[in-house]
Amino acid sequence: MTAQHTNLPALYAELHKYGQSQEYERAIKTANKILHEFPKETAAFQCKIVCLVKSDKFNDALTVLHKSKEFSSELKFEKAYCEYRLNRTQEALATLRTVENPDYRIKELLAQVLYRLEEYSECYELYRDLIKNSEDDFDEERETNLSAVLASLQLWDEQNMDDPGLKEVSYELCYNMACYLIGKNDLAGAEKKLRKAEALCKKSFDDDPDITEDEIEEELAIIRVQLAYVLQKQGKNEESLQMYNQVLKNKPSDAGLTAVASNNIVTLNKRYKDVDQNVFDSKKKMKVATADNLKHKLTSRQRKSINVNQCLLHFYTNQGEQCRQLASKLKEQYPDIDVPVLIDAAQLMKEKQTDKAIALLQDYAKDHPSKSLSIKLVMVQLYLNQGLVYPACDVLKSLGDVQYKPGIISALVTLYMNQEDNESASEVLEKSVAWYTSNQPKSKTLTLLMRSNADFQLKNGNPQKAAKMLEELRKKDPGDHHTLAQLISAYSQFDQAKAKAISKDLPSVEDIAGNVDVDSLEASFSTLGPKYMKKAQKGENTQPSPAPASSEMIIQKAKRKKKRKGKLPKNYNPDAVLDPERWIPRRERSYYRGKRKDKKKDIGKGTQGATASAMDMFDASKGASGGGSGSEASSPRPGTASTASPQPSTAASTLPAQGPRQQKPAQAQKKKKKKGGGKW
Repeated sequence: MTAQHTNLPALYAELHKYGQSQEYERAIKTANKILHEFPKETAAFQCKIVCLVKSDKFNDALTVLHKSKEFSSELKFEKAYCEYRLNRTQEALATLRTVENPDYRIKELLAQVLYRLEEYSECYELYRDLIKNSEDDFDEERETNLSAVLASLQLWDEQNMDDPGLKEVSYELCYNMACYLIGKNDLAGAEKKLRKAEALCKKSFDDDPDITEDEIEEELAIIRVQLAYVLQKQGKNEESLQMYNQVLKNKPSDAGLTAVASNNIVTLNKRYKDVDQNVFDSKKKMKVATADNLKHKLTSRQRKSINVNQCLLHFYTNQGEQCRQLASKLKEQYPDIDVPVLIDAAQLMKEKQTDKAIALLQDYAKDHPSKSLSIKLVMVQLYLNQGLVYPACDVLKSLGDVQYKPGIISALVTLYMNQEDNESASEVLEKSVAWYTSNQPKSKTLTLLMRSNADFQLKNGNPQKAAKMLEELRKKDPGDHHTLAQLISAYSQFDQAKAKAISKDLPSVEDIAGNVDVDSLEASFSTLGPKYMKKAQKGENTQPSPAPASSEMIIQKAKRKKKRKGKLPKNYNPDAVLDPERWIPRRERSYYRGKRKDKKKDIGKGTQGATASAMDMFDASKGASGGGSGSEASSPRPGTASTASPQPSTAASTLPAQGPRQQKPAQAQKKKKKKGGGKW
């Protein structure tokens, strides 16, 4: 035996020792020694790969595996695990698919890969098989993973899953079941589960003195963010926002959790009135939610929601160019949703480009028939905003069978009637009745439409069409007296013989009014209203009177009521002839000629004691510098000065000096003012 062979057991012993003590670097060196001397040693090669994986050197491990192809066929699990940890998930799936007889390790890893790829259905079946056929100490972990897959199927794939009845022995399992209830839209139940999960999480760390408060808060962060989401969905925005901010204040290490909380805060900021004050905070939070390191931290649905919210944030903050660019990118990235197209159209409408917005929606509706309903309804709204009623009606009538929904029919009839287009409205009702007769003959909507159509035709002068519709209704319900009465009314307009013939089918008056109490009806009836009845009762004595005569008595009482005489003026002359036009405004009377322009006005309004020559200077009718007639400030006229008032300084310089007798004492002026009463 050579020396080399004698050293091999010692090298393996050394390798085993380093592995047990987790000295992976030294173990790798020892494995390299073994492989250098014994290149065919599979165990040493496998130990080397495991030590590289334990040291998180996944790239180095893959490089070694690719170089040693003779060993890679036996180490497919290790290769797939390295690919999975490097987020090369599709490569990991391809590697695992090549295993012919997978063991439990391969199935466990395959389930993890499928979950990351959001292939929840196959992942769910795989975990059920593992729980059913495995016998080890990891059943609780598998049940937790199964509950996570179940919640994802209900929440993301919207599959109606049954409750598996798993025992909620851990806070992780309780949290997953809360997510399942969120998918079921049971928000109250989800809130209870999350509060229970929070209590279980705190309790699980009570007995561990080595766990710090920060580590407990880190573990509670995901539960609280989900609880804040449930509160937000329930409309408890203040409490939800406070919880989001508290989690972010603790700076969790999970980047995906931070992104979700930041995105949800942005959606809450939009709900408040002071949106402008939250713009900076929203932009800051959105930057965190759209970081580059989140590709493998979020599900595709979460990434889609965050991108759409970012586009909406650009729209609401008037960043038109960024909004249009991101909307175009989202249309290519998510062709299965129509929200980016609607945002793009809304931005065009904001920029007053209505034609481009409508053309954009039309093109999208043609290319995506399955999404055309919501798009066309938006087009209808745009047309109506522009006052284009007929194009809006044409779009509604292009909705296929949806146009026969009661709401669409009502909208079409209302729009046509608004345009006074009775013919088009009648056509809509007739087509709707024909469609329901062919497709849903036993539907209650058909009866409702037939009756509405008959009423419409009667009101718009089409008794023949109304009679035809009412005959069909009568066949369905021969005992409907209301339909029979309408039918008689319709026939009476174009076929009185037919109306007289079918009127024999009307029930007698005794049958119709058999349950009517005539006495109480007459006693409560009054043509003059209750206030006259009360006044009449006050004037009468308390003796009871027959009920039929009560209304006549009230009428007679009202007729005997005296009217008050109007007050006459003190200087009224009964012998004078009254002016027949006295109630017409003076300017509109036949004899009104207006005010004379040559009549002197406002005599005595100038300086007290002024002479006639001085007053002539201020008279605008005699060619002074006044701009108009009367006391109103009118606009300048041709041939007059442009100023609106006389020039007092010029007139004052031409006045002669007044004598002492022409001036009145101040006491006389005071008496005159008192006597005049201010009627200057």
